[in-house]
Amino acid sequence: MAYHDTHVAQHSSQAVSANKVLRNTYALLAMTLLFSAVTAGAAMAMGVERMNIFVFFIGAYGLMFLVHKTANSAAGLLATFAFTGFMGFTLGPILSAYLALPNGPALIMNALAMTGLTFIGLSAVALVSKKDFSFLANFLLAGAIVLILAMVAGLIFQIPTLMLMVSAGFVLFASAAILYQTSEIVHRAGETNYILATITLYVSIYNLFVSLLALLGIMSND
Repeated sequence: MAYHDTHVAQHSSQAVSANKVLRNTYALLAMTLLFSAVTAGAAMAMGVERMNIFVFFIGAYGLMFLVHKTANSAAGLLATFAFTGFMGFTLGPILSAYLALPNGPALIMNALAMTGLTFIGLSAVALVSKKDFSFLANFLLAGAIVLILAMVAGLIFQIPTLMLMVSAGFVLFASAAILYQTSEIVHRAGETNYILATITLYVSIYNLFVSLLALLGIMSND
């Protein structure tokens, strides 16, 4: 009986902690997405040109490394906003390029709507079903390696079909990452830090939006 009561108490405590991490993650995610929208708008207003790919990688991965190093301190919040602000700023020139197209605004709105619906739907699946999606960890690791190699090959050889496959791959990868990260929070299997959880979900949403935008542009011959 005592063991049962202890087990119930531990389960209840874990559920409360998981809910707290989930609330903090979604609150910080909303703020970082809003901040990214502001920096993207600033980049568009300033007429910033598309960033060199190597500069982008150095800035993005450097700031992401900083987030991971400071995730357990107050500085982690500053690093999080620095990273998401940078990502939003680099998105500005891409949005400007699409807005210059005849149906550019429609493409952006459609990609944004699809991204939002996909995120809400996948999050609901993980939260409502309570299913453990930790089995996706190996898929995400292998997928990240394959996508990086394919992306580098696409940049070098400029093969339209390959770029289409990369965009589609990133959509699947980002969707799997949303399921996995949300499941990790719910089951306390591996994520108890809401800053790291926020960064993972933010990157997934960013990749999902950019990839859907690219796919819609390709399908509309833009």
